[in-house]
Amino acid sequence: MTAQLLVEKKKLENPPLKIHYLGDRVLRQPAKRIAKVDQSIRQLAQQMLQTMYSADGIGLAAPQVGIHKQIIVIDCEPDNPDNKPLVLINPTIKHFGSKLCDAQEGCLSIPNVYLDVMRPEEVEVVYKDENGRPQSLKANGLLARAIQHEMDHLNGVMFVDRVENGLALTQELNKHGFSPQAVKPLA
Repeated sequence: MTAQLLVEKKKLENPPLKIHYLGDRVLRQPAKRIAKVDQSIRQLAQQMLQTMYSADGIGLAAPQVGIHKQIIVIDCEPDNPDNKPLVLINPTIKHFGSKLCDAQEGCLSIPNVYLDVMRPEEVEVVYKDENGRPQSLKANGLLARAIQHEMDHLNGVMFVDRVENGLALTQELNKHGFSPQAVKPLA
């Protein structure tokens, strides 16, 4: 029997989980692998999707809601009811494409801040789905970017840590009330 995660793609007045914001230590702690995919993990994925849709996002990682488990949810087409969201449990990138692409990113943990980030244009990721079955996915474009962005959260990395334009970064963060000191630039 396959358990389909049925989540209505709509905003909830009171989403089930609370999103943490840049500066919160919880966002910097690495997530732990999930030993067993059971009903509690499926329920967590469902709540994460409801929270993500409520915040107008296309991706959410468990650390963003204060849960240190390796699970991310992604839906690059939140307005398309036929597009099934992705649930990636214990994801690992097996291959990065050689071509890099610079594009704007945002994050539910840093609302209204959008900055350019350089990332590989393609990735191949292996993971377990919400039923615990091993899966492999080749992604490019927005989906590849979303996977990399959300997987960074599992390692305590935020997209602002990858921004190369320090002046734009500082200006954007200050403009929206975030401390540039909360950024941990990647070497």
